[in-house]
Amino acid sequence: MLIAFLAIPKTEKRYANDPIFRQFRRNLFHRSLSAILSPLRNAMSKPEVAQCSDGHYRRTIYGLGPYIADYMEQVVVTNIVQGWCVTCPTRRQDLEDFCEGLNVRSRKHSELLFEALDAKVLWNDYGIVSDVEPFTNDFPRADIYQLMSGDLLHQIIKGCFKDHLVDWINEYLKLEHGEARASEIIDQIDRRITAVPHFSGLRNFKQGRDFKQWTGDDSKGLMKVYLPAVISFIPPDMTRALSSFIEFCYLVRRSVISEEDVGRISDCLRRYHQFREIFRTSGVRPDGFSSLPRQHSADHYVDHIRNFGAPNGLCSSITESKHIRAVKEPWRRSSKNNALARGMLEGTCLSAALRAVALADEGSENDEWDAEDDEEDVNLPDGAYYEEGEAVEGPKVLADVSLAKRRARAYPRTLEELSVYINIPELKQLVTSFLHDQTTSNVEPLQDDLPPPPCPPLDYPFQVFHSAAATFYAPSDISGIGGMRRERIRATPTWYRGPPRYDCIFAEKDDSLAGFRGLHAARVRLFFSFKYSGIEYPCALVNWFSPVSDEPDDLTGMWIVEPDFNADGSRSYGVVHLDCILRAAHLIPVYGDAILPPDFHPSQSLDAFRAFYVNPRPARLRLR
Repeated sequence: MLIAFLAIPKTEKRYANDPIFRQFRRNLFHRSLSAILSPLRNAMSKPEVAQCSDGHYRRTIYGLGPYIADYMEQVVVTNIVQGWCVTCPTRRQDLEDFCEGLNVRSRKHSELLFEALDAKVLWNDYGIVSDVEPFTNDFPRADIYQLMSGDLLHQIIKGCFKDHLVDWINEYLKLEHGEARASEIIDQIDRRITAVPHFSGLRNFKQGRDFKQWTGDDSKGLMKVYLPAVISFIPPDMTRALSSFIEFCYLVRRSVISEEDVGRISDCLRRYHQFREIFRTSGVRPDGFSSLPRQHSADHYVDHIRNFGAPNGLCSSITESKHIRAVKEPWRRSSKNNALARGMLEGTCLSAALRAVALADEGSENDEWDAEDDEEDVNLPDGAYYEEGEAVEGPKVLADVSLAKRRARAYPRTLEELSVYINIPELKQLVTSFLHDQTTSNVEPLQDDLPPPPCPPLDYPFQVFHSAAATFYAPSDISGIGGMRRERIRATPTWYRGPPRYDCIFAEKDDSLAGFRGLHAARVRLFFSFKYSGIEYPCALVNWFSPVSDEPDDLTGMWIVEPDFNADGSRSYGVVHLDCILRAAHLIPVYGDAILPPDFHPSQSLDAFRAFYVNPRPARLRLR
């Protein structure tokens, strides 16, 4: 339930910190919430007949569920003094200690403290504001301390990661190298972030981190690409702290969390607490971390998961995004005169329009996705990214990849001419080997040192495509209710009238092995199809990558791959059936000591570097 437009009392500045006014403001907040929820009070103790989502009517008893808010609102809701934890009674000077166990606040414990201690002791020693009664006291089975849920956006992603870790790393660079040299390094970090190859749904930071209006999606996008950009500028323990925290963030965002995952979450937190001491010893946080309740809040996520289930991306960014569309945009369009009534009317009209669109979509029989149709002849504005993925409904399948409905024009239609056109002389040999593997499954594969057999007669013409659509099962907050999502894989010589874009993919290697051990990484250079003996073969011409080690990198926790080369130094190519492709992959360069020029473009990254991190974050794939 979204609760908005609460009354916020204002006063003159000379009374803003007056204790009586502050108490009145807190009381008004709680009494407003109590009044808004009061129609549900009777149904919380006496069943009501209600229609459920399956269409059946059942006797229903209501109850208050988890309350999602950022830290400042949590302080107001729980009547806790700012700087204290809203979940446990840990003293504020001890918040940096790793907290686990059942030491949590409760309504019963607070009521006992109210009876035994005065207001000053409660404020100073327990962090409790005693002159306001929480709104949950007006409802049965409601304990505000037990109802408080974590906020992934403000507490973890924006709070701990962007506002703390990123700023601490910048501060470390200034302490270690001086202001001038640190500015040069930070500029280089921004260029590395800018140079990250494009990926479906991933924000492209064209100015690095140098822009003013940060959104929740921007902070999430930065977390996916930040670690490879800074690793060569910070100490190993700082890298391990950053890696442990990022892994924690993505573990708690999963839609299904097992007991094994809970153990991994706790292990990530312990490692993070261990390695973040580098910020204290390096002088960035000489006074420690006790003054940072958002850092401490991460320790309670295991309890939140046990109480409320997997967060699955649930956070205040969901309501904030609705607030932008429902409140901010109507306000900007209005004349500012009686804007509230006008905004509510506009919201009603918008809801009706969305319902009409939803009904029209339900009646549409053609849900095929033509990736080519969406390539408008326009350039993307600076700082924007093109959303190339969407949640889809339908049966659950592990992976399904299909070519675009329309072929690309101006390509030769024969194999020999196509080989010359794309300047890959071995294309005919690769297609021959591919057909040999496809049509003679019980025969040993061709040996590299043997001459290839003659190419069998093919049913022309060849067709070339600039993209394919990958539909796969990856339950997350951005996928459909059934966990299905569809994304595009590009292989085009020019993208939006700009440089080429050749995306990377995961291909099947051994489905008996877990994570990346059972996968190949490759870069698509061409999507094409042809017929042989009346059977159509949709294919992809790819460059192969191989892991540099049998295990992920110890420092970052990510796999590192390098492109395969032939004996003459040329890139190694292969032809694979589209059924072998799982989904798009995201490779980020291992920058090392490279100094990037200001005009370096993301389309150059996969050709300019010799090793790459396999980024598991945007691909939503368990690679470890």
